[in-house]
Amino acid sequence: MTSPAPGRLRVLIVDDEAPARSLLREYLGAMSDVEVVSECANGFEAVAATHELEPDLLLLDVQMPGLDGFEVLELLERPVAVVFTTAHDEFAVRAFEVHAVDYLLKPFSPERLAAAIGRARSRAVVPAAALLAEARARHGPLATRLLVRDGPRVHVIPIDTLDWVEACDDYVLLHVGAAVHRKQQTLAEVEASLDPRRFARIHRSFVLNLDRLARIELYAKDSRRAVLRDGTRLPLSRSGYARLRSDHFRTG
Repeated sequence: MTSPAPGRLRVLIVDDEAPARSLLREYLGAMSDVEVVSECANGFEAVAATHELEPDLLLLDVQMPGLDGFEVLELLERPVAVVFTTAHDEFAVRAFEVHAVDYLLKPFSPERLAAAIGRARSRAVVPAAALLAEARARHGPLATRLLVRDGPRVHVIPIDTLDWVEACDDYVLLHVGAAVHRKQQTLAEVEASLDPRRFARIHRSFVLNLDRLARIELYAKDSRRAVLRDGTRLPLSRSGYARLRSDHFRTG
């Protein structure tokens, strides 16, 4: 865990509404120990700016087009303090589940913002990835898309386009047609976010989109492979075979 940098607190404002950004800048301008390093109008800008500017604190709107505040947090590669801003109090519990420093329910006063800034100065910052995984494990909905960080860029992968997922050390490879995207996440974490009616762990290193399965073939004594519609062959463990075995699949 780390703490925000001593001295002036470097703050990045992220909100898709210009009046909200303007109000935050006005409130923060009255604080001599705070520096606004930049403003972002959407989550994609926020990911790039955090990567480039390394702020101490994000004032982060929850509901934004493109990427919401929780998705931005998922994509951050370094610990950073986060204060969520939202017009909807139902997000408050989830904000604290990911260990946000605080949340501000719009509209809020300068005094309420100052209190959140004070908390950011005094509270240790925990890396986001593990906290988000914990929150999802308890309450997270099944994913409709996966997000992959590529430097300052973000790839958005709809679940329907995902063919299979491969474990590779401490990250995974997401296979989407001819493209392969590398994501810093465990296979178990990805599997937990996918609909088990559509995706299955067929091997300790592979999760398969069941729509892509053409057949199961026997290629050695008691050894089988999953053959995909595009001809790709993936290893199939005994437990994976048990999951897939049904009248819909035939052994070749």
